[in-house]
Amino acid sequence: MYETIRTETDARGMATLTLARSEKHNAMSAQMLDDLVAACTALGADDAVRVVVLAAEGKTFCAGGDLGWMRQQFEMDAATRRRESAKLSVMLQALDTLPKPLIGRVQGNSFGGGMGLMSVCDVVVAAETAKFGFTETRLGLIPANIGPFVLRRMGPAMARRVFMSARIFDTDEAISLGLVARAVPVEALDEAVEAEVAPYLACAPGAVAEAKALIRALGGGVSQDEMDFAAGALAERWESAEAQEGIAAFFDKRKPGWA
Repeated sequence: MYETIRTETDARGMATLTLARSEKHNAMSAQMLDDLVAACTALGADDAVRVVVLAAEGKTFCAGGDLGWMRQQFEMDAATRRRESAKLSVMLQALDTLPKPLIGRVQGNSFGGGMGLMSVCDVVVAAETAKFGFTETRLGLIPANIGPFVLRRMGPAMARRVFMSARIFDTDEAISLGLVARAVPVEALDEAVEAEVAPYLACAPGAVAEAKALIRALGGGVSQDEMDFAAGALAERWESAEAQEGIAAFFDKRKPGWA
């Protein structure tokens, strides 16, 4: 049904939404973004689904945006580039507004756009060995499309610690930043996820959905204006000499000029 993800639902109503590009470290391509939006629509409308676990194949949870797809954006005009880059925030909005609890099962490293995925989960359980980072500035880019969702999760004070430096950090710091709820040995990850899932199965599903919507209404969800602003900021950054140098250096397997 999908090219880059898998979904399966057990008899209890726990759906598992799995990123399935392990050969690319689950980097998000345009197709994966489309697949995730479609899966959110289907899972959200399925009354048999009580809770969703966001998981990933392989050793890496998500390496961020697929740089091959991102490199193609250099060849686009500004308006097309803006529409293409905005696909990431559209996908994150779909996950953020999913009317089911969303539990992140982070078995490995998560960078860039993967941090956006974590930020829209209601709870994230991670393997103790996982590493994290907002790595965009190392490539001459900015964490724009994920920015509104990350800021809602962490708050600006916490974001200042890691949002701009591309510094890699561990699960202890991810917990202190509010990105991860619990860190466990990788062999205990499924048990820890189950501990988060089980309580929802004893709750009224309609009440859970309305309670989640209430959080967005009272706590402030991400607005379309914010998403548009972020997409525009990234589109402009793509036109910079730094972005072109950073992406070229990545593919040439060399350090960019500023490093």
